[in-house]
Amino acid sequence: MTIRVVVCDDEELLREALSRLVSVAPDLEVVATAADGQQAIDAVARYAPDVVLMDIRMPVLDGIDATRRIVQNRRGEHVPRVLMLTTYDLDSYVYAALQAGASGFLLKDAPSERLRDGIRIVASGHSILAPEATTRMIEALQPSMPSEDDKAVVAAIQSLTEREREVFELLAEGMGNQEIADRLRISRYTVKVHVSNVLSKLGLPDRVHAVLAWSRLRGRI
Repeated sequence: MTIRVVVCDDEELLREALSRLVSVAPDLEVVATAADGQQAIDAVARYAPDVVLMDIRMPVLDGIDATRRIVQNRRGEHVPRVLMLTTYDLDSYVYAALQAGASGFLLKDAPSERLRDGIRIVASGHSILAPEATTRMIEALQPSMPSEDDKAVVAAIQSLTEREREVFELLAEGMGNQEIADRLRISRYTVKVHVSNVLSKLGLPDRVHAVLAWSRLRGRI
């Protein structure tokens, strides 16, 4: 199945470059581009994409407000997932983007395969957080995330197979499925199965919580 994507960035050259990076993948299709948040909202209404790549700082309407309107104002209809892209590695942007309803956050200088895999991840209903996220960013997000019983999570981690543990560690570093597959020399489908098993065993809803759990508990596992 082809994943339909809208690329939104106020810089024309970067918008075109992102579109090319996305379009080279046979399972990804750029159906529209937008130069500001309002154009992104209009493109969503017209093209019903699966994922919106959304810049944060833009004229007319910024990416965070546009994300909030896209996610909240289309109840009962097809709601695309929003993957935020920015050059600004700042706590406030990550927190605000996820609070607005974004499904993930990557820096614009992320490797091209990580960007493409990030689109696939959020399109599948999961979340992704840039591996460049600092300790401050993780601490800023922590209060907004549901807390897990640490002892139960630690015990669950001990129950992971050796391969699942390897996948969990790379997942916690922020790697996408293709990067994990390349590192472990296994297929992307196999990685998806392992990621699903890891999240299920640990009782975690998504990849972002996996990063948070690893950050909080790595000294105890």
